[in-house]
Formats: sequence, structure tokens, C-alpha cells
Amino acid sequence: MGPLDFANHLLNFVAPALFVGFFLALTAPVVLGVRAKPGSWLGLAILNSLVGCCALAAGLWFFGNDGKMGTYAGMLLACSLSQLAFLRPAGK
Repeated sequence: MGPLDFANHLLNFVAPALFVGFFLALTAPVVLGVRAKPGSWLGLAILNSLVGCCALAAGLWFFGNDGKMGTYAGMLLACSLSQLAFLRPAGK
């Protein structure tokens, strides 16, 4: 496998985590009615994407191959929990 093929496979592996991470960071404050700090959506999107990539890697390790629905469900759960933990108001 050449370097371009490897980059293509790697980008296709992390694409769902990147999409979900950025989608959650942009839409969750609107849906939940909670305001994030100004300019923090990019940091939150990166954090969600990293958590999603870790969940995808854990699913790849656990199932032995990529593309299982359980892996994607775990990625959605992990990204949602990281989003919720970041936007939760302090003291509640």
C-alpha cells in the first residue's frame, strides 16, 4: 500500500468522527438552548472529533474490522457525552 492509499484509508476511517464532531459542536447549543463561550465551537469540535476517533479505534480493536454498527453507535455515544459534559452549566 502506497502513501496515497494509506492516507485515503485513514481519512475514510476518521471521516465519520470528524463529521459528527463538527456537527454536534455547531448544532448542540441551538438544540439544547445552552450557550457556549464565544469562539469555543472549534475547540469543542476538535475535542468531539478526537473522542470519536478514539471510539472508532476501540471498535476496530474490539471487533477486529471497521464498519460495524456497534462501533458507530459507540462513537455517537462518546461524542454526545463529551458534548454534554462541555456544555453542562456549572453548579447543576
